[in-house]
Amino acid sequence: MSYNLNKKLVDLVPYDPITGKYSIRLDANESCFELPEKLRDKICESIRKVSFNRYPDPLSTRPIRAFSELYGVPEELISAGNGSDELISIIEGCFFEAGDTIVNVSHDFSMYQFYAQLYEVNVATYQKEPDLTIDPDKLIEFCKENGAKGLIFSNPCNPTSLGLKREDVRKIISSLDGCLVILDEAYMDFWDQSILSEVNDHDNLIILKTCSKAIGMAAVRFGFAIANKTITTALRAAKSPYNNDSVAQTIVTEILAEKEYLEKCRDTIVASTKQLYADIKALNDKLGCFEKVYEPCTNFVLIRTDEFQKIYEYLLENSIAIRKFSGFLRITAGTPEENAAVIKMLGRYFGK
Repeated sequence: MSYNLNKKLVDLVPYDPITGKYSIRLDANESCFELPEKLRDKICESIRKVSFNRYPDPLSTRPIRAFSELYGVPEELISAGNGSDELISIIEGCFFEAGDTIVNVSHDFSMYQFYAQLYEVNVATYQKEPDLTIDPDKLIEFCKENGAKGLIFSNPCNPTSLGLKREDVRKIISSLDGCLVILDEAYMDFWDQSILSEVNDHDNLIILKTCSKAIGMAAVRFGFAIANKTITTALRAAKSPYNNDSVAQTIVTEILAEKEYLEKCRDTIVASTKQLYADIKALNDKLGCFEKVYEPCTNFVLIRTDEFQKIYEYLLENSIAIRKFSGFLRITAGTPEENAAVIKMLGRYFGK
């Protein structure tokens, strides 16, 4: 007798990120800021007080309180997860049953579909307009036609860098009776169209937030889900009781308390992204090297080009890592020096 993997796992391929050492890493939409030494020392002192022989706080009380104070959301509406990925997995695995249909959109974050299929939830994919925007009325109709029990999308969107205005998001949520809307606002710190303050106005809404982008804590793996009390109670019950370790909780609590520092980092990243976009657009206006450069409301720039593979490989050869998709390149905004290096190499690639 031999054991065989089930059909969900037999052809499953592990996530394959860029590996290796590169002088410039602009592939994962991480913050370009390392923590200042003073803040590192403060964190280290707090970690020394951790009781390593005890299980962590199952409710992540301190980081949730810090998040509440930073974003102005009541603590009782917040759940903590081991990154947004864990929260997506829990929501799609527990709030839906096998055979239910979730709608996602294309292009968007690939893990939405991955976790849904892993839990035997059907996925219906709404195709965006040719310019990569979402038509709210068409999306609403698509959800209804497919009998969707859920809708999940990011706003602003990864990887398109584009966003929906809050009035369009409100329309989508209020038009989908009986359909749970999972709204991923991972990149909303870089824009001004959040509906986080309105989350308690809806009985079918979960908003996801992350510490990996503007907060600059990708290494810690910490995310939050915000919803009304009924959904929050169910989510807290469904998650693992000790999903956020004590060290991570301590680090995130200290970082989220640094409001002035976080605002400065965010503003600098927004300015860096605008400059990167302007420089790439200027290069394109001069040389006509890309099909389109999208104006972002995130911390990265998306480029449409048939030469995505060749450009990607050329930059890697010159120790610069960016992200590629079929027909597209995605470049995270870095420091002024990193941005300048990318522009220089793009110029060299096109012979100028």
